[in-house]
Amino acid sequence: MSPQTEPEPTVFIVDDDAAIRFAMQALMESVNLPHEIFDSADEFLASVPGQRPGCLVLDIRMPGLGGLELQQELINRNNTLPIIFITGHGDVPMAVEAMQKGAVDFIQKPFRDQELLDRIRIALETDAERRVEQQQRSAVQARLEKLTQREREVFDLVVTGKPNKIIAFELDVSQRTVEIHRARVMDKMQAKSLADLVKMHLTL
Repeated sequence: MSPQTEPEPTVFIVDDDAAIRFAMQALMESVNLPHEIFDSADEFLASVPGQRPGCLVLDIRMPGLGGLELQQELINRNNTLPIIFITGHGDVPMAVEAMQKGAVDFIQKPFRDQELLDRIRIALETDAERRVEQQQRSAVQARLEKLTQREREVFDLVVTGKPNKIIAFELDVSQRTVEIHRARVMDKMQAKSLADLVKMHLTL
């Protein structure tokens, strides 16, 4: 059985304006960027479940479910897809609110094609970096769950920089016991040094 490959990064475009959708499709095709286009937030939500890689180019004002409402729905679903908002004149306060909620960028109409493409590439890079970080967190979390309760206690104290003698005192065990647990923690967490353990703790 071949390993499952992750879908390629896709630019998702949501805009109720048919002319904008047509222009966006032509632009994406001109630079061979994989893309999917939707005329409403509801259609996007129905068609793109889960955490697909890519970014979302989203009109801030749409009939029905608007851009900010779609952003909030994605937040509710723990979907971290980077969002670039397309805004019209007078929408900057809304765009600032969207940025405060985690949108990566906004661009005002009218905009140059290259300006939008540059921002899309940055958003795709952001998404790729987030996914690597999430994979790292998941791997560390999986290792952490293999620790016994006592090993977890030792882990939590070791990453603060406390020496074995102090850890032994705080846990009311012998220093030798701490050394044994510490060695097991290093092994189970696949850490080569204290610095590795600290990085894993920070990752979580």
